[in-house]
Amino acid sequence: MDLPSGLKLGSDGKCRCWWSHGDAEYEAYHDREWGRPVVEDRRLFEKLCLEGFQSGLSWLTILRKRENFRRAFAAFDPAAVAAFDERDVERLLADAGIVRHRGKIVSTINNARRALDLIASEGSLAAYIWRFEPPASERPQVFDHASLVAMPTSPTSVRLSKDLKKRGWSFVGPTTVYAFMQAMGLVNDHLEGCHCRAEIEALRAAAVIPR
Repeated sequence: MDLPSGLKLGSDGKCRCWWSHGDAEYEAYHDREWGRPVVEDRRLFEKLCLEGFQSGLSWLTILRKRENFRRAFAAFDPAAVAAFDERDVERLLADAGIVRHRGKIVSTINNARRALDLIASEGSLAAYIWRFEPPASERPQVFDHASLVAMPTSPTSVRLSKDLKKRGWSFVGPTTVYAFMQAMGLVNDHLEGCHCRAEIEALRAAAVIPR
């Protein structure tokens, strides 16, 4: 069976985006999570932090350590993480279950504090993030392998990155922010022909976005 570039056929007979092929954990993440709209502040904070930790590494590395990250970072409750101090930094640097990178650990604590500031000023992290949903004119005409690999950033991810940095966030460059946008459903980057694409579109249309 010849498939369009970027699609892979799984052992269950379903077509999926190329990047998830060959690993059961990756396939489950692709099918059940990636691109599904997220409107809860804690989950948004977690996803943005983990994308920062992923920088320079494979996402599969982060995915396999995600439960360890959740234990280490108080389930990514921004209020709890914002209270971390230098003793917590040292504790985290000694935790072999996570990525032990001082800059990323310190950044996560800083970003928790900035998240609380943002929630206080904007009402919620979700309300703020979803205001950056890109217009249709910015999106590819065709969602295929070539269009996706050519788009590691977008005009919206650049705008959101700049705004977050202006608010004091760190490890939120345009590429990291675009990966976050893909993961939390601000955009639907499942390829045409992927069995998840239509479902994700329906979920995005039905999502109740805090305003």
